[in-house]
Amino acid sequence: MRMRTRIRMGSALTSIVTSFVLAAGALAPAADAHPAPAEQQTGIPRLTDDRGRTLTLRGWNVEDKANSGDQALTAITEKHFRDLRAKGFGFARLLIFWDDLEPRRGHYSAAYLHRIGRILDWARKYDIQVLIDAHQDVFGPAFGHRGIPAWATRTDGLPFTPHPGDWFSEYFEPAVQRAFTHLYEDPDLRRAQARMWQVLAERFGRHPAVLGYDLINEPMGELREGEDLATAARRIEAQQLTPMYNRLARAVRSADRANWLFVEPTPIVGEGVPTGLGAIRDHRTVYAPHFYNTAMEAGADYDPSARWVESYEAAVTAYPKRRHIPVVVGEWGPLNNSLPMMGRFYRDAMASLSRYTSGWAGYVWCYGGGYCALDANGDFAANKERTATPYAPAVAGTVHSDTYDDNALVYRLSYTAGRRGATEISLPPTAGRWRVSVDGRAEVRRRGGEVSVRAREGTRVTVTVTGTARG
Repeated sequence: MRMRTRIRMGSALTSIVTSFVLAAGALAPAADAHPAPAEQQTGIPRLTDDRGRTLTLRGWNVEDKANSGDQALTAITEKHFRDLRAKGFGFARLLIFWDDLEPRRGHYSAAYLHRIGRILDWARKYDIQVLIDAHQDVFGPAFGHRGIPAWATRTDGLPFTPHPGDWFSEYFEPAVQRAFTHLYEDPDLRRAQARMWQVLAERFGRHPAVLGYDLINEPMGELREGEDLATAARRIEAQQLTPMYNRLARAVRSADRANWLFVEPTPIVGEGVPTGLGAIRDHRTVYAPHFYNTAMEAGADYDPSARWVESYEAAVTAYPKRRHIPVVVGEWGPLNNSLPMMGRFYRDAMASLSRYTSGWAGYVWCYGGGYCALDANGDFAANKERTATPYAPAVAGTVHSDTYDDNALVYRLSYTAGRRGATEISLPPTAGRWRVSVDGRAEVRRRGGEVSVRAREGTRVTVTVTGTARG
């Protein structure tokens, strides 16, 4: 597998964004919407299932960037999903590439669709919910990466210079920026992108493993002369991404009315810059930013005094509060997890993500070094075991509090039972080392790492899970 060198911005770009953030000062969230009871006092609604249960997604990205064409997706195996479930996770963000799906205009690869279906079948077997992500890095193969097909890449002859070791800077090459403009503005490319999503929704919309669709990964665009990066990002989000998402929503809904649509801002949100996205006119939309810090992506250790987590949280919660939609973070996790302060980072990050999101997908579920969640033996990489905590994938009722104390190893869920379904608690693989107690009249069943709680409507229930040792 080709390892991503995820330096999110070149040094010049870093200074531009940092200057903007410092000048902006503390980023206060927009005024709260009127929260429903299950919104954890944040003003942000929670993701729900078809029974009205409150969902929490915990999982990882699953990808094959090494193979394309006839070998596309072959690096993803049943083992990925078996191990996800065994470690206590129930969510996967599956990377797919438009250039593999439609290698020639109007020709959709039957073999690629078959492989996606096989992966979804594995996910169903292990009870993993899947988000299908239309992934791109630096637009696509025309620039040596993956994503938008070469036939859909228009540069107007503008130059492109590779940046080995700092691939994110390639987004700012004139040819790449112009290619995004054409994707957003050219009527035939708009139709082609919409048709691609129709094909996917028609084929997989009723698959029981599918939770939703991430319409485009880390979208970027073209800066105008004299425009700083933060201003450009907000304009691109408002004037190009918002119309695109509404077009793609209509395309998906022509085939699938039920599954969730995930929409991303530009990656600039990672620098604490609130998004300029407008209203997505769809009844099941999720805001799906990524959670990456420039300094840590470049190899630095976590610095709590810089208050990056707090700045990010303040910036990223403004949009979902205003639009009243759930949040799921689609990617997160630094490259070097063994630095001295990374244990503190994972504690702070997990606490923050638990406050305002309906879940997250870490980057990335693979076996080896770098970003991989697991080592070659299948054990967690340094500090990544901190992502495997007790949590409630589904709560049948109104959530009052949902907390985990990483130091004390205590998880506590308090809710008032609703009409339908069971509340589910997932325990990490050291399930035998977790003690479960329930306060309130409820039927409790435990099987391995899964706990099911049923209570009569209106019953106040508190579930406490206490660990005796870290797994």
